Amino acid sequence: MNIRKKPWISRRTFLRGTGVALALPYLEAMMPQSLLAAPMPEAPSRMGMFYFGTGMNMRQFWPEQTGLDAKSSRILQPLEKHRGDFTAISGTYLAEGGGHDGAYPFSTSIAKGKKQQRSPDQIAAQAIGSDTRFASLQLSVDRGTNYGHQALATISWNEQGVPLAAENDPKVLFDKLFRPDTPDEKMQEKKEFRRRQSILDLVRDDAKQLASKLGQTDREQLEQYYHSVRELELSLAKRVEWADTPKPPIETDNLHGTYAKKMAGPEGNGDYLYDDYAKLMYDLIALAFQTDSTRVVSYVVRKELAGGVYPEFNVSQGYHSLSHHGNDPQSLEELARVDTIYMQHWAYLLDRLKSIREGDRTLLDRTLLGLSSGMGFEHSKNNLPTILSGGGDLGVEHHGHLKLEQEAPLASLWHTMLDRVGVPVDGPFQDSSGTIAPLVS
Repeated sequence: MNIRKKPWISRRTFLRGTGVALALPYLEAMMPQSLLAAPMPEAPSRMGMFYFGTGMNMRQFWPEQTGLDAKSSRILQPLEKHRGDFTAISGTYLAEGGGHDGAYPFSTSIAKGKKQQRSPDQIAAQAIGSDTRFASLQLSVDRGTNYGHQALATISWNEQGVPLAAENDPKVLFDKLFRPDTPDEKMQEKKEFRRRQSILDLVRDDAKQLASKLGQTDREQLEQYYHSVRELELSLAKRVEWADTPKPPIETDNLHGTYAKKMAGPEGNGDYLYDDYAKLMYDLIALAFQTDSTRVVSYVVRKELAGGVYPEFNVSQGYHSLSHHGNDPQSLEELARVDTIYMQHWAYLLDRLKSIREGDRTLLDRTLLGLSSGMGFEHSKNNLPTILSGGGDLGVEHHGHLKLEQEAPLASLWHTMLDRVGVPVDGPFQDSSGTIAPLVS
């Protein structure tokens, strides 16, 4: 007879200090104890939807061959080390996409100007997010919704078809995950960061007491987690420190207008190099999933029209201008360069999720991430730059490059993702033609 006992650490355990609460990652000590080695329960499923505005340079996006062994294209080369954990899906479309209103139908299949419906991330949040502190998190390079404008800042919609505001500040997101949201804490936050008063310092006593009771595997996993938190804190603290340092004057006559003009979010505000910003946001997503603070994320990585490129990319025009390339070799080359940089950051997120162990699997194995755009190449609504990543432990079969026999609505990708994370879809789902069968093992 298999006699099971309750785990001695609750999945909802927090390390606490003055004004902070640090959630714990998935540990063996949270598993049900058994006299006869009870099977380890599955870690929760997670899901993320990611929007890349203004499409991509599809001429250098698709591999020439199909299948798991297809040679990587230039833009997908950064994902090479994750072969077997992603699929580039050729043949998805948005019936109401194309042009610059594609962010509106991206997650709902409903055009701008019409009443929206609940987006897939919110369907998932209702089904698998009830046990987490945040049923879902909405992230973006711009704060708010921008509802009514083409450069929509969110892809999340509630049951009433109302857009859900997104957050673009890594510091705000960090505090949301790890600091109680009280007026006193808000007043003290800059002072605490300047004193380098780390979250880990504030929970040190709780952490030491916990570590003394854990096995070697759990202690190693906690050390990895603490290191990630500390690195993130140091990056944010550096930003606060530099915030009050006057910037040197520069000559702007020879700068392209995209860079001379201050734009919303991280674009042009001087607070970050985009490489730093992108990694901070992806680190926060990994920590949010690792601590089970949320299981559902949406992220507008690149908006329509405004921005999309940064000074360190070393290109001559904004992303939207480059997309009107007119077959100019330089514009096409610069588009491919920018898209490859974005895929380098995507590979960074996969690296982070793959480095986090959950029992004998990784966080990436239990997480499904779908990325695409509201347009393909040259503002088309067809052949979108669609990639599914992760989910190896969720019954997903990856193909490297999958060319669909028949074109499928983008909704079929969301349908497939919901199905694989265990969210039932009753009846018709948007304009989906059903789950994408080759992706389901």
